[in-house]
Order: sequence, then C-alpha cells, then structure tokens
Amino acid sequence: DSERYGLAMRTFELGAKALQYPDLVELSKHHMQMLADATGETVHLGTLIDSEIIYVHKIDSRHNLGMYSRIGRRAPLHCTAIGKVLMAWEHTERRDAILDGAEFKRFRDKTITERPAFLAELATVKAQGFGEDREEFDDHIRCLGIPIFDRLNQPIAGMSISFPTFRYDEEKAPEIIAMLTAASRD
Repeated sequence: DSERYGLAMRTFELGAKALQYPDLVELSKHHMQMLADATGETVHLGTLIDSEIIYVHKIDSRHNLGMYSRIGRRAPLHCTAIGKVLMAWEHTERRDAILDGAEFKRFRDKTITERPAFLAELATVKAQGFGEDREEFDDHIRCLGIPIFDRLNQPIAGMSISFPTFRYDEEKAPEIIAMLTAASRD
C-alpha cells in the first residue's frame, strides 16, 4: 500500500519461467506424495532456470532429520541428481550453451569441479537411466533422480528423492529408481 516495496523484474522473469509448464506441479503432486509416503524421505521436483535448477515443488520427509530445501531455492546443475538428469538428456548444443554459463563450484569433497569429468558423469547417468548426488552438494545427503519428459520426449523437469546417508540403503536403490521411473512416466 505504501509502495515502499515492489517486485523487481528478475522476480517476474523467475515466475514466468516456472510457469512454462503450469500443469507440471499439479500433475506431479500425487505421485510425489506417494513416493514420500513409500520412502519417508523428501521428494523434489525441479526444472532448469538459466544454468541452475530451481525446486518448483517438494514433499518433506516424515522424519525430523532430512534435507533442507524450499520451493524456489536454486541449486547447481553439476552436483545435484536433478541437474544431472536434465543435462544428460539435453540436446548437445543446448547443453553446451547452458554449461558455458555454469560455475563448477566445489561444495563438498566429492563435488565434480571440472567440465570433462561432469560430461563423463552425464554419459554414465544417461546409460544407467538415473542421476545420483553422492554427497556432492550437501554433506550426508544422497539423492536419486529421474528426468520427466514432455510429449516431444524433451527433458522438462527432474524428480528426486533425498536421503540422509545413514538412511540410504544401496541395496534398495533399484526399487527407489523403479518407483521414480513409474512416477515420471505417469
């Protein structure tokens, strides 16, 4: 009312990009809730903005100890499961343009900080069909992610489940990936 505060143009741009696929969040909510119920862990939906990902929806872990995040938070491409799956299935020319604007900043000891190593990781991600964050962005947090494709088979978002390392069971990873894949296809 006092006009002392207003939204900057950057806020408008961010909102416009997030609304590029307005039904995506609504279509994903039920599946994300089912994944959270089945695993007890935090489920994220993220999409690409500039050379980062932005979380557009999330379902929190039912446990007191989980991954801190919030809708609207940006995260890097090179050390998140969602970032990796979005880049692994992206067209080479567009991926290269996006990565030209990316900063391969070290967040943890396991963070990939060089482009050639990241490109090798993307080849692995695409071959195995899912992406992983192995404590690369946050200490003691593991994530498994799957891409979501549009009707033209273009990657438009990623969905991930985040686990504290002490609750992550490597033997259950194929089961988690199968659940993520089914949710992504739906």
